[in-house]
Amino acid sequence: MKAVIPVAGMGTRLRPHTHTVPKALLHVAGKPIIGHILDEVAALGIEDLVLVVGVMGDQILRYVNEAYRFRSVEIVEQEERKGLGHAIGLTKKMVGGEPILIIYGDTIFGGDLSDAISDSADGMIGVKQVADPARFGVVELEGNRITNLVEKPEQFVSDLAIVGVNYIQNTPLLFECLDELLTEKIRTQGEYQITDAFRKMVEKGAALEVFFLEDWFDCGKPETLLATNRHLLEKQSAPFDIAGSTILPPVSIAPSAAIVGSIVGPYVSVAEGARVEWSIVKDSIIGEAAVVQHGLLEGSLVGNRAFVQGALQRLNVGDSSEIRIG
Repeated sequence: MKAVIPVAGMGTRLRPHTHTVPKALLHVAGKPIIGHILDEVAALGIEDLVLVVGVMGDQILRYVNEAYRFRSVEIVEQEERKGLGHAIGLTKKMVGGEPILIIYGDTIFGGDLSDAISDSADGMIGVKQVADPARFGVVELEGNRITNLVEKPEQFVSDLAIVGVNYIQNTPLLFECLDELLTEKIRTQGEYQITDAFRKMVEKGAALEVFFLEDWFDCGKPETLLATNRHLLEKQSAPFDIAGSTILPPVSIAPSAAIVGSIVGPYVSVAEGARVEWSIVKDSIIGEAAVVQHGLLEGSLVGNRAFVQGALQRLNVGDSSEIRIG
């Protein structure tokens, strides 16, 4: 079995950060988004990865090879953004006929995935009940078996959303259906959607079943990235005691980060090499080698190597930027 992770998205809603860093490498709760995903992949014993990359894909490959020891890491570039179905279709030669676990590259999930790895069906689709199903692909069920799938329904169909973790046992049929999408130019909202390929599988008689994800966290916008940071810190935060500063848990502070004369927390992640000096910071993510001095930050994203000085409330500043107030 291989894990297939599409990480080619431009991350436009997370600019300015994604001008210089792929969305998958943005930090949340102590590590890049893709790091949380790969921790789960490794825990399942999966040793082979296929990454679908786009702009700055070399940064993602470098991180994966430096931080993990998978048996093989293969990449394919999605040169044109034609949708998730198109992205997965590009992996056909690398996957061969092996079963695959598809995990969307901006999705952090929690819970035991061992139930999803099942040979009793052609595929297992991860779902979660949501309040706003029009934003997602959704499934209709009879028992545990999928009877229909609709991508971003305009009218209510179901509140069981496909949230980005899918195990496909019958990969030959999946790729057959993906090929048909491109041949027949079947697009939804202008893109080739994997939801439409799953629907074609069902129409051809495939047994697709669902499993329910306990936790699912979106990292697609600044506000959801900060919300995910809060949720993850509540689950994993260790106590910190730093002389001369007050640390209010839950927080994540990298070993090489420096906190001087400051109040940090709750819900703050401080990455490697960052410095927070004479400041109050809460509900924020501070990037690698960033410096915050004499600041008052809440609900803020501070990019890698950024320099922030002065009293502020809410800030979203990209890499290598400099802001001085007063």
